[in-house]
Amino acid sequence: MRILALTGPPAAGKSTVGRRLASARSRCAFVDVDDVRQLVIAGAAAPWEGAEGRRQRRLGALNAASLARNFAEAAIDVVIADVLNADALGVYRAALDDLLVVHLHASYERARERALTRPVHLTWDEFALLHREQEAMSGADAYLDTTDLTLRETVGRVLALWGTCG
Repeated sequence: MRILALTGPPAAGKSTVGRRLASARSRCAFVDVDDVRQLVIAGAAAPWEGAEGRRQRRLGALNAASLARNFAEAAIDVVIADVLNADALGVYRAALDDLLVVHLHASYERARERALTRPVHLTWDEFALLHREQEAMSGADAYLDTTDLTLRETVGRVLALWGTCG
């Protein structure tokens, strides 16, 4: 099983593309790391909220990697959606043997347009912070600019990178 991790700024397409890819496979789990991090109810800290935020970001990556490994060991493909930084990427690389990391990017303007069409759980300052952070993110296996791509085109390009097994 090859595990796919999608990273990128908010509204680049990680969750939408990830869910579409997962639903197109014979057996595939989709792990949205935002959901994993939201399991912490009391004392939750956003990734940008100091040392505790960094600790919880790392913990979210560790938990997502454990889920992915368990699914893969059960012969279930896995797509992970996470906004990675160097530390979180290191967690995934250390924990998962056959990992493909694809960085989805959308221009800030296009990402804001997309975000306006759905509930936004970030302030616009946080949205901009994460977008800037992702512009500096390195270490992905492939980069894909989704600014002018349709969902179908994006899924097709990521699928070509991931392969058609499964």
